Amino acid sequence: MLIIGIAGGTGSGKTTVVQQIINELPETEVGVISQDSYYRENNNLSFEERGLINFDHPRAIDFELLVQHLAKLKKGEIIEQPVYSFVTHNRTDDSIITHPRKVMIVEGILILANPELREMFDVKIFVHADSDERLIRRLKRDIAERGRDMEEVLNRYQTTLKPMHQQFIEPTKAYADIIIPNDKYNTVAIDVVRAVINQRIT
Repeated sequence: MLIIGIAGGTGSGKTTVVQQIINELPETEVGVISQDSYYRENNNLSFEERGLINFDHPRAIDFELLVQHLAKLKKGEIIEQPVYSFVTHNRTDDSIITHPRKVMIVEGILILANPELREMFDVKIFVHADSDERLIRRLKRDIAERGRDMEEVLNRYQTTLKPMHQQFIEPTKAYADIIIPNDKYNTVAIDVVRAVINQRIT
């Protein structure tokens, strides 16, 4: 199994890069795991308390479970990925049955920040985007998909997102094998990644 880690700041375009990579590959041979599914369970906290959690700090992620799940997939076992709700800031009772694939893509802002997880990646990718661009994308997404208002998103960006990005996310670029500048014309890096994958699955 080839495991690819795709990191980058919030709104950097990781999901787009994942889509560009998997679009050309057989559906049955590629699986995707999102770090967003692995936020810790917060049943012991009230809704208000959950709203105050710093979701951009490595502490918010259940890396132990993610590492465990990847190890199981590597052994050929099926896993049940948790499902996280950004509306309630908590895990739901649902899970996603995930089968092992020849290629597993793991994407998320902090996935290169965890040494154990990093060790499991055969290819480490960092998607780089300008900070203004990332803020605009984050604003659009959080307002449209997560029911936030502009003031709340901007406040979170200034107090949490920006400092966490500088402290924990940007430095992980140093671990990347490939850095993808996220613009519309960047097909070369995507082609390189596809070539590596095709070599492994054919």
